[in-house]
Formats: sequence, C-alpha cells, structure tokens
Amino acid sequence: MKLASYNVENLFQRARALNGEMPAEDADTLESHAEMNAILSKEKYLPTDKRKIIELMKKLGIDKKDDGEFVILHQNRGHLVKRGKDGLEVVAGGRKDWIGSLDLKMETVNEVATRMTAKVIHEVGADIIGLIEAESRPALVRFHDDLLSRVHGTSYQRIMLIDGNDERGIDVAIMTRNGFDLDMMRSHVDDEDNGHRIFSRDCAEYHVRTPANDQLIVLVNHFKSKGFGSQTTSTRKRETQAKRVKAIYEDLRQGGADNIAVIGDFNDTPDSNPLASLIQSTDLKDIATHQSFDDGGRPGTFGNGTASNKIDYILLSPALFRKVTGGKIFRMGVWGGKNGTLFPHFEEITKAEEAASDHAAIVAEIDL
Repeated sequence: MKLASYNVENLFQRARALNGEMPAEDADTLESHAEMNAILSKEKYLPTDKRKIIELMKKLGIDKKDDGEFVILHQNRGHLVKRGKDGLEVVAGGRKDWIGSLDLKMETVNEVATRMTAKVIHEVGADIIGLIEAESRPALVRFHDDLLSRVHGTSYQRIMLIDGNDERGIDVAIMTRNGFDLDMMRSHVDDEDNGHRIFSRDCAEYHVRTPANDQLIVLVNHFKSKGFGSQTTSTRKRETQAKRVKAIYEDLRQGGADNIAVIGDFNDTPDSNPLASLIQSTDLKDIATHQSFDDGGRPGTFGNGTASNKIDYILLSPALFRKVTGGKIFRMGVWGGKNGTLFPHFEEITKAEEAASDHAAIVAEIDL
C-alpha cells in the first residue's frame, strides 16, 4: 500500500494575494484582511475600531471603492462605510447594522500547473493520498474526473473534503483507490482551546477499510503557517495544534486503534518547539527517519528542499512503521531554485508559475 501527503496549493482558483511574487506584501495583505474581519465581527464598533477599519481599508486599497486589487468589500444591505468629500467614514455602529463581507479576490491557477498537479498524483500512484490546500470537494471531483482520471487513467473511488476554518479555500482532503473504503470520518474544526478554535483548517479524521479488511486511520492536517501574523502568535498556534493532534492520536490508541497515520503540512521543522509534543513526545515515527526512505539528498519538502524546509510529514504509529518497505520525496512537480535547475522536474514545466506546487509529495510504502 502507498500512502502519500501532498500540498497542491489549490487546483483551479487561489486567492490573488497568494499568487504574487512579493511574499512580504502578500503576507501583509492577508494579515490586514484577517485583522479587519476580526474587527468587523464585533457586536459594537468602538471609536478605536472605526479608526482601525479606515486604516486597514487604506492598506487594502479599498478606501476609494469597494473593489480593490486583492480584496472586495460587499455591502449587501446597510452600509459599513460611506465615502464623501471629507473622506471615508464608518457609519455602522456594529455588526448588526449592516450585512456584507470582506472577501479575498480569487484568480485562476495556471493551467499548466493544474495539469502538472495531476501528473504528480499519477506518478506517485498512492492508494491513499491526503491533499492539502484543495479549495472544495466539487473542485476536487472536477479535477479528478477531467484531468486525473481522463488524462492519466488514474482514478480514485472515494474523494472527500470537509470544509475547514480557513475562508481562503485551503482545506484538507483525502482520496482513496478502489478497495480502500471510507468507513467513517470526523471533523475537528470546532475543537477549542480557551474559547478559540484550535485548527486553522482542520484535523480531518478518516477511517479507511483496506482490501485486507484492516482499519487504517488517517489524520490529515495543515498547521498555522509562519508567513502571516506575528511569529509569536503563529508559533503558539502551531504548538496548540500539535498538542491537540497528540491528544486525538492517543485517544485513538487507547480506544484500540493500532494503524494510525498523521499526515500533512505542519509548517515547521522536526526539531522545532511547536511540534515537540507531537514528534518527540509520542510513539509516532516520521517516515523520513526510516532506513529505506529516499529524500534524493535533500531532506526538505518545500521550495529548494533544504533542511529548514522540511515541513510536510507522514507520521506513523509503531504498528505501521514496522511494516514500512520504502518511501520517498517526489519533487518532479517543483521548480527548484531561481532557474529551476536544482533538481529534475517535468519537462512541461518551463517556469516557476507552471510548477504543480512549491511542495513536493511525500510517500510511504507499507506492507499492510
């Protein structure tokens, strides 16, 4: 059996702010968008809130009109702001005074990149694959039917995505081949810590029945990134997420489950403090530590494959790790380095924008 984890960075549409070539500015846009939405959700807008709303609208480029380059303000009923000779004024006293939203603008992902994503999944040939940053189940099914199955002849019987907590449409999903049935699934989107949701996306729990009638539980994750918001807040968030996944894993073990895999994009390195509770304080084993694992000479899974970019994982319970027969990092869909010359990639990829993803796929081969 092959088990894989792959951050596809969206299949068809992606927030425009995530498609830029200036990461610092992109991060600032996403941070401002999140900060303004937090204020807009308040029951009452204080004078300090109103001043901050105006400041953020200027930063987001929507002070003159609702439709900006990266975001759009929908004022469907009532008004949040009015624009006049004296400038911008927040006229709503709180969330109940208007109906609308502040949304990120989306744009189409490069067509070649989408085809290369399908090619990566085909070449990996996993029986079970966890997908990170898939925008929706309908998009995932369309991707499967129109590209993966029709073009490459690689088909999956079960395709499932549960909407998570990230409004940008970067959810976690799973696809399984014929014979690997989904017996049960459980979402953890509402798990809380001190009144706050723990998971940025979800820790989706999938119970898979194998052709040999064994049960395999796969926890698909996407932890808080380092790129947006303060580093202190992001680090604390990943630490909380790792501790919660540890608790879920240990509850499953205590309930009698032996075959468990924790996979996904954890956005941090194996020796980092935020991941310590999950990687260093459980009996889970990283597939990358197995003697038969092939990392191609580069331990990282993101970007250029450096050790500091090892952020994608397949962690296996002892019962699964004992049955590992191989594993690898598959980089053929990644553009390595400024000129794409650090390692081989598909010949169809002629520039960075055509890469399937900045993430490599990670694979575990298990004799289950």
